[in-house]
Amino acid sequence: QVQLVESGGGLVQAGGSMRLSCAASGRTFSSYVVGWFRQAPGKEREFVAAISYSGSSTYTADSVKGRFTISRDNARNTVYLQMNSLKAEDTAVYYCAARTVWGTKTTMMSGLYNYWGQGTQVTVSS
Repeated sequence: QVQLVESGGGLVQAGGSMRLSCAASGRTFSSYVVGWFRQAPGKEREFVAAISYSGSSTYTADSVKGRFTISRDNARNTVYLQMNSLKAEDTAVYYCAARTVWGTKTTMMSGLYNYWGQGTQVTVSS
């Protein structure tokens, strides 16, 4: 079992950058695939990015590709989401989630993630 805590959210101007962190408890963090999702008011939860156990593979949604980068530091039990060139439409609550299975065809499916953090608000002002 793993517990996840997001941090790093806040208010930023359009065009700016922000880095989110997802800190995990437990000694087997490297056994988990970690994904980032976001949910804007009135919209469904949306996949953002995911990273494999060692970080050797990543998968990023087309809507953020080239602007967002996911990475992980297993020694620190932490996954990061570096967000650059932020837009107003990136405003949402961002969640990290974990699962034990990596699959490029299923990585974006939120229902397949077993563990979730509480979320962190990201607001981009235009």
